[in-house]
Amino acid sequence: MTRTLVIETLKRLLVIVVVITGTFLLIRSAPGDPAEFIAGEAASGDPAFIEQLRMQMGLDKPVIVQLGIYLRDVATLDFGMSYREGRPVLEIILERLPNTLILAGTAFVLALVLGTFAGFIAAVFRGTWIDRVISLGSVLFFSSPYYWVALLAIILFSAKLNWLPAGGTQTIGADYTGFRSALDYIHHLIMPATASALFTMAIYARLVRASMTDLANTLFVKAAHAKGMAPMRIWFRHVLRTSLLPITTMAGVQAGQLVAGTILTETVFAWPGIGRLMYDALIARDYNVVIGVFIMTSLIVIFANLVVDLLYRYVDPRTRAA
Repeated sequence: MTRTLVIETLKRLLVIVVVITGTFLLIRSAPGDPAEFIAGEAASGDPAFIEQLRMQMGLDKPVIVQLGIYLRDVATLDFGMSYREGRPVLEIILERLPNTLILAGTAFVLALVLGTFAGFIAAVFRGTWIDRVISLGSVLFFSSPYYWVALLAIILFSAKLNWLPAGGTQTIGADYTGFRSALDYIHHLIMPATASALFTMAIYARLVRASMTDLANTLFVKAAHAKGMAPMRIWFRHVLRTSLLPITTMAGVQAGQLVAGTILTETVFAWPGIGRLMYDALIARDYNVVIGVFIMTSLIVIFANLVVDLLYRYVDPRTRAA
């Protein structure tokens, strides 16, 4: 297990270097100049002032030199300074990261639990109206554009029914503290987390139903029925438990995607996380913040996949020799 962990870690370090290099070169090749953007905000179009800003930001050096300096700094967890805010990028990201992890983690748990439960119910009652309703709902949520579902949720639950806030993490001007502040945060979290979970939940429901339906016709399940074992015990102990292997693989992929895909969720719901931070940084041409968010997101995705790979080897001993 230790040897496997070392090898997998080295592989992912190589992936991180490739991601940093590709992202850096891609961002630098995009049109727009952060020095000109900052000068425009300062209402100054003086070429000398713009050139001075470029020298302060290190943009006057060749791109390859900039890349080498950046890789050296990233190795020491120095993501540079934000051009716009004048603060360390890592400090800005760490301020926003907890909100993103809470949002993505809540959406992941909701999708995994509710999707697995829905797929289990659909498999147990396959062929009935319950199965058809769950299958129809899964197809609907799977095929609906996320932003459309998010906007409909805001219109219905916020504008019409006034049950949930439309965005943010706290009620403006309420100044809640302690437990009341935590409840207010959860109240703001419900709608974006649920909207984020619907697509993934539909995938889990369809995957669990298909896997359990196939396993229901296998010989070891029929043998359990022949021995007189209780039907629900067969479903839980044999069918559902065996179906967890493909779910584990999918969960690892989806966990990373939920974090990486928060930019749309946080933009629609005005959620102050790293997704919204990257959107604002793209508009402002704040290269260091954009690349820093890319790196942080990649690290989270790679770490999630590493954990799932190790967990899969533990759950399924047949993969340990691979």
